[in-house]
Amino acid sequence: MIGPRRKSQVKWGQGVPSGFILTFFLLLLVGCAARPALIGFPSTGEPEKVSPVFVSTTRGLGEDGTYQDMRSETPSYLRYDISVPQHRSTGGIDKFTRDPDPDTDFLVSSAARYPSAESFRADLRRSFLMLPVADREALIYVHGFNNTFDEGILRISQLSDDFHLDGVALHYSWPSAASPLGYEYDKDSVLFARDGLEDLIRQVRAAGAQRVLLVGHSMGAQLIVETLRQMEIARPGAAHRDIGAVILVSPDIDEEVFRSQLSRIEPLPDPFLIFVSRRDRALQLSAWLTGQQDRLGNIEDLSALQDFKVTIIDVTSFSSGIGHFTPGDSPALISLLSNLGSVDAAFAGDTTAHIGLLPGVALTIQNATGIILSPITAIAE
Repeated sequence: MIGPRRKSQVKWGQGVPSGFILTFFLLLLVGCAARPALIGFPSTGEPEKVSPVFVSTTRGLGEDGTYQDMRSETPSYLRYDISVPQHRSTGGIDKFTRDPDPDTDFLVSSAARYPSAESFRADLRRSFLMLPVADREALIYVHGFNNTFDEGILRISQLSDDFHLDGVALHYSWPSAASPLGYEYDKDSVLFARDGLEDLIRQVRAAGAQRVLLVGHSMGAQLIVETLRQMEIARPGAAHRDIGAVILVSPDIDEEVFRSQLSRIEPLPDPFLIFVSRRDRALQLSAWLTGQQDRLGNIEDLSALQDFKVTIIDVTSFSSGIGHFTPGDSPALISLLSNLGSVDAAFAGDTTAHIGLLPGVALTIQNATGIILSPITAIAE
């Protein structure tokens, strides 16, 4: 077990734009608010629908038996059976409540910690064997900056339900400080956590997954790309062989660093999708903290990465609030994205706007790498 962390300090300089100060305090308020938490299903009654989430984490165990922000060199493997509410709204996860309702809240019906990687892999294999061969897909979700252990599990549960995942849901929980002031600690933790994510990919492949889909949010996107680069250097071609698709949501990555990372990964997993928003206030703050104009997740020039086989999807028109997880928070966008793959394939290379392909949405292919999604009402205005 790695020792206790030192809390990072944010130093405020001269001439800080007022918009960043507003965003900073907004994030502080979000961090201080009641956060989503894993709550047990009531002892009376039976859940109508249960969805398992397999978890690997390099967080350390606290004295209270919960996984916290300490770094552990030895991964832990767990399984949570999550009761899926039947009357919830699409998008987002609820905040902590002292009076949970099985009809509206994700609750834990059972949980187990595996004694070894072998027992984790064996149970995972049983889950794959219960599915038709074509559905033996593993979706590994990697959380971002300022996330607790509980939040990541609830987020993959929400995504699995909203997007009607047919395969097996997994979560890699790296040791985030879970604090708005923990940015530097989290950046270092991403580098620390690469081996753990590579280990999870290896366990999933060995358990019988026919296809592995990686979904990374914010700093989790950085962790995914760093891990793919690490795999590629050790075993050329491994990223494309082992990973069926990559989705980066609001990636908190420097654009030049990202180009350097991709240059070592050949060929890239296909598809390789990047969701960006120019209204992402969290990434605006991140850009200021790193002394840059922007980050990959709020890039304005969608042609900047046309040298690589990636697809950048601009969802600015759907962003609201902080706008840092638009593809998972916007009900309209969640409905849309269920069919995005076929639309992207059908209109690759076209430069016109297509209205009516999907209900209420205009899709514009800007160039070889860029797609702009807009509600028709926004186009009319």
